[in-house]
Amino acid sequence: MISVDYVRAMVAYGHWMNTRMMAACTGIPPADRGRDLGAFFGSLQGTLDHILWADLIWMSRFEGTAAPSPASETLFCPDWDDLVARRAAADAHIAAWVERTVTPEWLAAPLTYVTRFNPHRWTLPAWVLVTHMINHATHHRGQASTLMMQLGVDPGVTDLPALPGLFDGSLGVAATRDALAV
Repeated sequence: MISVDYVRAMVAYGHWMNTRMMAACTGIPPADRGRDLGAFFGSLQGTLDHILWADLIWMSRFEGTAAPSPASETLFCPDWDDLVARRAAADAHIAAWVERTVTPEWLAAPLTYVTRFNPHRWTLPAWVLVTHMINHATHHRGQASTLMMQLGVDPGVTDLPALPGLFDGSLGVAATRDALAV
């Protein structure tokens, strides 16, 4: 089973990456951001939109609230500025939820949900589903990084060890980093 510290660190990583990617993508012309580049969700904007929508779906399951509905047939949030704002709000909400809800007991407890697209009742330990939410977003951010590069925008360092706060203890991770004299 994963730990609360793992969830905290991975949510911080997701927030860091989402913030950096959305900022870098804001400089891409809207037509390019929305152009179908052959990715699973077509465009860069479609991919980033899907990540937000999926995170909100998972949060509705974790919190027992109504699932969000897409604004259009193709995008959850078609307006770029709205997507950027909603992404930031979602990341803040997820971080606050982790602090008030995620405990070892919560992670071990079963969670039952039904999907819209594959209507089966699923019951799994919450830690499996939180891990899936985190992994799903990371997977699609990897696709978004490739799309950004195709559009001439370097997403920068995406490695977890580069996460700000990882080495100061604020994320609950025991880590050290020593400078080497070369």
